Amino acid sequence: MASFAYEGVLLFGVLFVAGYLYSTLTQQRHALQGQTGLQAFAFIVLGIYFTLFWSRAGQTVAMRAWNLRLVTVDGAPVSQRRALARYLASWIWFVPALLTAHVAGLNSALEILVLLIVGIVVYALLAFAHPQRQFWHDALCGTRLIDWRGGENPRAQSAG
Repeated sequence: MASFAYEGVLLFGVLFVAGYLYSTLTQQRHALQGQTGLQAFAFIVLGIYFTLFWSRAGQTVAMRAWNLRLVTVDGAPVSQRRALARYLASWIWFVPALLTAHVAGLNSALEILVLLIVGIVVYALLAFAHPQRQFWHDALCGTRLIDWRGGENPRAQSAG
């Protein structure tokens, strides 16, 4: 969860640059103008970010800081296809809370934030229901997070 929080801090910078690029390219003059396009662009940018990092090194910057690495269940490096599938499946962290907010007609940023936090905590706790205590999107995609101190064969290390 610490890596998850740190990743959020780092992604603020990634999304800030992506938002600036989008607003410059589309000549966006108002924050609500082109909001759907900006959201789609951010979704794609995040997909590229995670897919490239996970498939090339098995780690994002935050994962390196916390000595985590993404591998397949047998310890092999993750392919781009599997990394993309994991990115799409990992939206399960947020989608239920966002759908609930939409259906309930919530517009308050605080209410949506609280709903997101509750959804994230509930999803994280669901890992305890998995036999190997994995997140369910990892189980679905055939991936797992391992403790990675570098230099060693990831197949020789135990799940973290």
